[in-house]
Amino acid sequence: MSRNKVHNHDDSGSDRGLSSKELASPGALPRRLYQVWKGNNKFLCGGRLVFGPDAASVLLTTTLIGGPAITFCIKMLLLIGEVNPLFGYIVLIVGLVLTVLDFIFLFLTSGRDPGIIPRNSQPPESDEVCDATTPSTEWINSKMPDLKLPRTKDVQVNGQTVKVKFCDTCLLYRPPRASHCSICNNCVQRFDHHCPWVGQCIALRNYPFFICFISTSTFLCIYVFTFSWINIIRQGGNLWKAMSRDVLSVVLIIYCFIAFWFVGGLTVFHLYLISTNQTTYENFRYRYEKKENPYTKGMLGNVKELVFGKIPPSMINFRTWTSDYETGGSVTSEFEKGYVISRGNFDIENGGSLQKEGDPHLPGILQRLDYGGVDEKLKRKEREGSVAFDPFFFPAHLDSKYPKQQLDDGLKISSGHRIVDTGSPQIASISPPR
Repeated sequence: MSRNKVHNHDDSGSDRGLSSKELASPGALPRRLYQVWKGNNKFLCGGRLVFGPDAASVLLTTTLIGGPAITFCIKMLLLIGEVNPLFGYIVLIVGLVLTVLDFIFLFLTSGRDPGIIPRNSQPPESDEVCDATTPSTEWINSKMPDLKLPRTKDVQVNGQTVKVKFCDTCLLYRPPRASHCSICNNCVQRFDHHCPWVGQCIALRNYPFFICFISTSTFLCIYVFTFSWINIIRQGGNLWKAMSRDVLSVVLIIYCFIAFWFVGGLTVFHLYLISTNQTTYENFRYRYEKKENPYTKGMLGNVKELVFGKIPPSMINFRTWTSDYETGGSVTSEFEKGYVISRGNFDIENGGSLQKEGDPHLPGILQRLDYGGVDEKLKRKEREGSVAFDPFFFPAHLDSKYPKQQLDDGLKISSGHRIVDTGSPQIASISPPR
């Protein structure tokens, strides 16, 4: 990237160049999109990794999986001298591979964009949704009284009518099967559910990895459970005495037995959802209990769609540069967005913005200031011939420290139409506003 040009993200998703003159202005402070994103996501590696707000739970899940699995691998490594080396190495290598794969699928599920839909800065125009086939009796409560949008509208999916809802947060009509996650505060494509164990929404772009994660976890539980029993049985003799001599294997057996009912049941449930082409969100709301599922392609077609379907690219580039953002509405943030008085952007005496179309408004804190008293005071002092620095323009402690001292270097302080010139032999001369 050149030194004089960065990229700015606009609503269409494209990038446009920012010149060095724009960068020099206080109103254009380009930042990465992930730094000003309004959702609750957490980002790492400069916006390359996208996590949910509860991303810390990934560490807990990693511990619950890695602790027993690594303990089992260490035990098998120590038993190689007591059992057939070929058998011991095969069991050890398979256990390590399953553990590594489980970690990979976990982080691919939790650390990528699940299918977040870009927000709109403004609600859609009313003429864009006037073609809704079904009139709505419920209307969106918009801040703009002239804008009247229906809460829902109908779209056609595979010849069937599906209702889509308007999202008041993202200011858009959600695509079919999309939903707004209250935890991440995003609208997400093909929303399945928000998983607290991976700290991320499970949706269009990470659902295949989630299925691989829970399937691998289930198989890993079965694997450790089975070979822990083999380690006990191979000792021979009384089973209870063998279990008392190998307490670690007994702990692994109990742990894997409990974990299997959780991850195994979850795997079976999602295999059912895959075969019927449903999401968890749709299944819990019984959307297809009394009507046909418009998304199903038959059992084989549904499985084929998941296994061989291509994961679509992300709709948002969180690393793109942007200067169009809101920082919370504080006084400081308003000045950061370009409200700099010395640049003449505002008419301070009139208490409002310059009469030029498209100029930003004056911050509310400045609109509430009374400047009338300042003008009267300056005019009165000028008539009396004792015009001095006003505290509004010059710090009070400097005004009292140098009441009659001539300044060697000229100083001009400008604010809109008023000029304070200290370059003359007099203390100060102030030209009144024209």
